[in-house]
Amino acid sequence: MRPHVILNAAMTLDGKIATETGSSEISGREDLVRVHELRRESDAIMVGINTVLADDPRLTVHKIDASPEENPIRVVVDSRARTPPHSRVLNNEAPTIIAVSEMAPEGRVSVLRESADVIVTGGERVDLEVLMEELHRRGVRKLMLEGGSTLNYSMITAGLVDEVRVCIAPMIVGGEAARTLVDGEGIKDMADAVRLELIKHYTLGKDLVLEYRVKV
Repeated sequence: MRPHVILNAAMTLDGKIATETGSSEISGREDLVRVHELRRESDAIMVGINTVLADDPRLTVHKIDASPEENPIRVVVDSRARTPPHSRVLNNEAPTIIAVSEMAPEGRVSVLRESADVIVTGGERVDLEVLMEELHRRGVRKLMLEGGSTLNYSMITAGLVDEVRVCIAPMIVGGEAARTLVDGEGIKDMADAVRLELIKHYTLGKDLVLEYRVKV
């Protein structure tokens, strides 16, 4: 068993979620409210280590009125235990789980255990399927994935994403080094592409929100 996983992201019309320098202020106020409402509805929110290093996010519900009890569990996929000890994701605003691999240095893992629950799974990389099973065992039924492009790709290609919700902002930034919604190795043949079914679409201020179901 695993949680129901919703991949949520904001991107430009050309599919970028951040510029080469890491700038990622894309969606408008209305979409930020939508995102934080989704956070409040979720049992957990998951990101990759690159997001933590680039943005130092809180991963809490703070753009709308919410009580501390409504903050989701924060999950960081961090194979090498690189999460800085003073990251905001390790503060006391909400529980945090750090998923590391067996290759993570024990010294760094020990430091993280002082502020977070550490799950060790996978040899060189975190085994995402096992992680999903472990999160489900801990009561996570709805997981919001706000991963960077690498984690998004890994989760999608592993068949672990049920919905994709994207906010498309009316802007174009370009750039070969700019981050797209998904990166990774990429699927080689278009016939093997992950198929989606559009289930809802609407505008929020200047932005367009598309909600898809991942076909199985």
